[in-house]
Amino acid sequence: MTRKLAVFWHKVQRWTTNCFACTPIDILAAEACLPPIDLLLAYKRRLASLRIMCSPPEINPAAARLPSSLRTPSPLRHGPDTRILCRGNPGSRLPLPWRQVRPALKNRTHLPLDALPHSMFFLLGPDGLAPLPVTSQHLLGESYPAPPLGRTYPQLKLLCKNRLMEEWELVAPDPPRYEYRPSLKPHPFMGLSKFDAGRLHQMRSGKSYLRAHPSWDDDGPPTCPSCAEAPESFEHAILHCSAQRPARIRHLQAITELGPDAPVWSSAALLGALTRFVRATATAFPPGMFYRPSSSASSISSRSSNVVSFGYFMSSRES
Repeated sequence: MTRKLAVFWHKVQRWTTNCFACTPIDILAAEACLPPIDLLLAYKRRLASLRIMCSPPEINPAAARLPSSLRTPSPLRHGPDTRILCRGNPGSRLPLPWRQVRPALKNRTHLPLDALPHSMFFLLGPDGLAPLPVTSQHLLGESYPAPPLGRTYPQLKLLCKNRLMEEWELVAPDPPRYEYRPSLKPHPFMGLSKFDAGRLHQMRSGKSYLRAHPSWDDDGPPTCPSCAEAPESFEHAILHCSAQRPARIRHLQAITELGPDAPVWSSAALLGALTRFVRATATAFPPGMFYRPSSSASSISSRSSNVVSFGYFMSSRES
């Protein structure tokens, strides 16, 4: 089932970014700000487990059936006879204690409710006895003690989120293959139109209509068709192409880098300037969308007329 969900999840990521089908999955996830489905499901399970473990047993019946050695907000537990109801029919194999690691042969396993704290061992300390806070302290008054320092429910949820990011970093692509790091917060340029944001996603991912990016068509040379001086990479097309110097002087005087820490990715004004430059020069546009001329003066004027018609077309669509 997870494999089928992963196929659908990849389609969601491609729809979000407008990237090519040939874009690597790990890069696609980082561009879409959507972690891999297996890591996301594990994160959601941790949040559900944390909510049960931090719920008052007087209110949540599942919390009242957790192991008695687990330091939940209240020591209230139902007796061992009611915990047998959770065991099913184990036969001659007793369930594992919640602190014990599951063996490789998997002939013994934890009770369903014991598996919840076992999966959250990174929050419970080396001995599994770290105290847990209550979910809503302000709703329960003084009947429950105040949570220990640094152990509030929102802080534990943040630790679960940090755990997700750590696991994501382990499977994320490494530089120089892909320089931008994963994030759960959408990129600011994702608020642009689908077409404009798609140009940036494709160029950042290294799979675009630029000649130096291997993608749907690898027949032609990687040399920039506008200046014929260097391979048409993302950085060359935006910052160094001599044929685009007039447009660069007009739009990109404040943009000098495109790396992961560049100000352009966090500034609305710089993103607007970059978008206007991409539109004005038809950078990374589909080849059949507009004619892409050479670097002569007549070709630059014809490209400007194409961009005027494109700007009118995009403004009519957005309105």
